[in-house]
Amino acid sequence: MEKKTVNINMKQYGMVLALIAVFLIFSVMTGGKNMSPANMNNLIMQNSYIVILAVGMLLCVLTGNIDLGVGSIVAVCGAVVGIMIVDYKTSIWVAILAAIGIGTLSGMFVGFFVSKLSIPPFIVTLATMLMGRGLTYTLLKAQTKGPLPTEYTYIGAGFLPTHKVPFGNGTLDLVSVGVAILAVILIITLEIRSIHIKKKYEFPINPLWQTVGKVGVILLIICFFFYKLARYNGIPFVLVVMGVLVAVYQFMTAKTVAGRQIYALGGNAKAARLSGINTKKVFFWVYTNMGILCAVAGIVLSARNASATPKAGDQFELDAIAACYIGGAATTGGIGTIIGAVVGAFIMGILNNGMSLYGWSTDIQKILKGAVLLGAVTIDLLSKRKNN
Repeated sequence: MEKKTVNINMKQYGMVLALIAVFLIFSVMTGGKNMSPANMNNLIMQNSYIVILAVGMLLCVLTGNIDLGVGSIVAVCGAVVGIMIVDYKTSIWVAILAAIGIGTLSGMFVGFFVSKLSIPPFIVTLATMLMGRGLTYTLLKAQTKGPLPTEYTYIGAGFLPTHKVPFGNGTLDLVSVGVAILAVILIITLEIRSIHIKKKYEFPINPLWQTVGKVGVILLIICFFFYKLARYNGIPFVLVVMGVLVAVYQFMTAKTVAGRQIYALGGNAKAARLSGINTKKVFFWVYTNMGILCAVAGIVLSARNASATPKAGDQFELDAIAACYIGGAATTGGIGTIIGAVVGAFIMGILNNGMSLYGWSTDIQKILKGAVLLGAVTIDLLSKRKNN
């Protein structure tokens, strides 16, 4: 029987190549400063809350909508933590649960107006953006609440236990090396399993050289990344939080009924309703989920800053939305992946970090970020028109 083959979809992996290209360009521009172990650690910690928000935002984007209020809800949840710990001397766990509760209620608030009253999400979330920011200033009385205790700041600025050994002119964390080895084994195993399943059911498979090239690039990124972390303070705790969230939501969107319903709603809402999907219920839980992830991002942000500030989360919604579209999500909904949103978030993060290291002003940074977002959406729309 003739073996079926298919070429790799370059659009699927184009964002990974773009991420590498952007990183290498800034490496040349900054004289390698962005490759330092300390800066690699900063990339994780500075972009952790954007990645968390992008994961939730993708679900909104898949329905063909966005959430403009996430930055303000992040600030509100952080303010709740700061007030409860600093003013009311509660335990950090009570403060964390309170923040998650507030985030959940804010998400349910949006979900109610969107699903039950059919108010456009753009309008509802624009309202929550204004209301949330005003509420944050009211709760904090335009002041910073802090410092927060070290056991709380560990969430956003702490590291997993390390086992360092002398290496070169410094040390090497064996825990980070071990995690990298496990990640390499897992990726190779999953790729082999995927090939076997495709062969079993006679699905088209990629040529061997393309598969090896794809896996080789991914493994190279992983090894480089964990090597840099091993040369610094090891694995940040927030990286574990991000990893768990990305894995859970990747599985949910790709392998569960709930995930397929979101894609169906975004692809064709009328057809989804006719097929028996309760689209109002999908809208409600998507925005409730966004509120919960806003609370998680607010906790991480306040933990990293060791304080709650009125301006926390300012314009986070723009970075989260941009991450989804740069990562390949369609503006009309129904198309996009969690991994793509994460890659998009790190492209935005590398742009921010590289431009700061190079010394560009925030004004120039906003111009370039806007151009990148416009370019990504334009390419997506033009490619669809060409295919049609």
